[in-house]
Order: sequence, then C-alpha cells, then structure tokens
Amino acid sequence: MTAAHRRAAVLGHPIAHSLSPVLHRAAYAALGLDTWRYGAVDVTEEQLPTFLAGLDASWAGLSLTMPLKQTVVPLLDHVEPLAQVVGAVNTVLVHGSGPGRMLTGANTDVYGLVAAIGEAGVSGGVRSAGVVGAGATAASTLAALAQLGCTSPRVYVRSQARAGGLLRAAHRMGVEPRLCRLDDAAGEIGRLDVVVSTLPAHAADPLAAAVVADAVVADITGVLLDVCYDPRPTALAAAWASRGGRVVGGERMLLHQAAEQVRLMTGAPAPLAAMAAALDDALAPAVS
Repeated sequence: MTAAHRRAAVLGHPIAHSLSPVLHRAAYAALGLDTWRYGAVDVTEEQLPTFLAGLDASWAGLSLTMPLKQTVVPLLDHVEPLAQVVGAVNTVLVHGSGPGRMLTGANTDVYGLVAAIGEAGVSGGVRSAGVVGAGATAASTLAALAQLGCTSPRVYVRSQARAGGLLRAAHRMGVEPRLCRLDDAAGEIGRLDVVVSTLPAHAADPLAAAVVADAVVADITGVLLDVCYDPRPTALAAAWASRGGRVVGGERMLLHQAAEQVRLMTGAPAPLAAMAAALDDALAPAVS
C-alpha cells in the first residue's frame, strides 16, 4: 500500500440515502488509511459509461447500488464468475490507468447475505428456504441460499411474468426455484428454515400483518433476514420475532458486503467492529 491518495465511492440514483460512506470511512480510519477518501456520487444509467471512462489511477474501486448493478456489466473488462452467474455487480475494482486500465466487476452481496444469515447460527444444511421478491437482490439471495445448501427455494412474487430475469439467473447458477404467489407467503414461510425478504421499505407490511394473524403455524423457528433496515426493525421483522422466529436485520448484510468491498479495494482485512459501531451510530436516530 502506497501513501498516494486513493479514492472510492458509491454510485447510484438516488444516492443521498446510502450508508456506504459511513462504513468505508470508518474502515479507512481504523486501518490508518489517512490518504483514502470515499464519497457518494449520483449517477444515472445513462451517465455511467462516461463516469467509468473518466476514472484515473487515483481510483481504487466503486460500490454500486440501484439501478446500476446490471447496467454496469457490459461496460467492464472482466466480471468475476459469481457476479456473472448472478447477473449483478455491486463492486468495481479499478486496476491501473490509461490504455492498460482494467475494470473488474464483483458481487459482495452474496457474501454479505451468507455472513448475515450466519449470525443467526446458520452456516449450512438449509433444507427449505423462501425468497420474497424477484429483483437483483433476489438473484444474489438465490446464490447465497445455494451456498447454504438449498437449491430449490420458494420465491414469492406479485407477478410471475416479471420474474424472467431471476429465472435466467437461477438457471445459470444451477438453482431451481419454485415460483409462488406473494399472497400465499404468509401461510407458508413460517415453516421454512430461512426466509429472505428483498422487498423495499414498507412493501412487506401487509405480509407482516398476515404473519401475525396466521393461525396455521403456532411457532416460527426459522430465520428471517429482511434486507430492508429502515425502519429498524421493519414490520415484517417485528412480526416474525413476535411469533418466536430468529431475525437478522438488513443492516448486517449491508455491513458484511461493505466489509468484503473494503478487503477487495484496500487489500487489508476489514475492521468489522469499527464499521459496525459506525453503522449503529448512523442508524440510532431511526430507532424508537
């Protein structure tokens, strides 16, 4: 590691809400990387090619959020195998500059999901699982569940016609999901070992109410990871916990995927405790 100034940033549209700067800056401080800077840049899909073309040797890497995780793939020089099969890149590593510069795409969302679920004591042997939603995060979730042992999870969607991209990703990774109606989720997910909700804020609130009212499953014993973390806890997480289930907050996935990005960009082990403390401080005002 040289003493030269290095840069990294999170890109997306919108981007003001991102907590990536909190996590990465905390990591740089703990690692003593005083010359490293991490920012947030509002970049649309249309602006992305120009932004990437302007990267110079000071850039170490990029974090990507929606809507850029799939748009970026054809703009890269190399895409790591996991990101290729998932069809989503949330990390870009910048190597060199000028004509010899190379942009490599990676996916740390899968790592973040596996690590977060692992905090609930699940490290493998998952026999049954459910995914709520069918977006880009759902594809990473399928890969994570496959690593944990479940290659035929249920996927609960509002419209099966809009799940084509997810099914293509599943085929590439050798996973055979079973598409189910979102309306059926409440009566089924309580029986599963692991459930991951990938829906945006408040979109799962009706499901939360149905989970509380479900009289079929007396007690929930499985693990829920709700990737949404605002509010904290979400209505679905609170409902799950009220029925006895184990809950992992979405901020833990955010933490672990960022920690892996720090490792990839800096070459140093991520200071997880320092990053977690900074994240908790940032989220504290939202806790009531």
